[in-house]
Amino acid sequence: MLLHGSCAASQGAGVLFLGPPGSGKSDLVLRLMQRGWQLVADDQVVLRGDNAGTEAEAPPPLAGLLEVRGVGIFQGLPHGPAPLRLVVDLAPQAAVPRLPEPRRFAAPGGPLPRLALHAFEASAPAKLELALAAAQARLAQRAGAFVA
Repeated sequence: MLLHGSCAASQGAGVLFLGPPGSGKSDLVLRLMQRGWQLVADDQVVLRGDNAGTEAEAPPPLAGLLEVRGVGIFQGLPHGPAPLRLVVDLAPQAAVPRLPEPRRFAAPGGPLPRLALHAFEASAPAKLELALAAAQARLAQRAGAFVA
């Protein structure tokens, strides 16, 4: 399955970013890379699934590329596939619920947790790290997107 989106991974766990052009997908991936995350794919993401789950990777022509708006397209960046653990819809700030209900994304290897965030908030990378920890059951929530 080929999607318009971007993907980054932290400690081998991938997060898929979906949204229209200009929603901040590449910008957020760049900020996450500065925090030690690895590039998986920018602009287009290939999802493959089986009984073990869903893996995300870049299509070969785009592997290692990252568009940095206002600067250009960089090549040869470290990248690699990652098992997908979370899907994030990048949305305008007003469209992000304060306390979201749990949602799922129908991925080829089975459903994945899904939430909406505003990519351009200064706290977006920190929120993603908390969300990924909750999606992997490393942190618990009292209320929100990851409450069963």
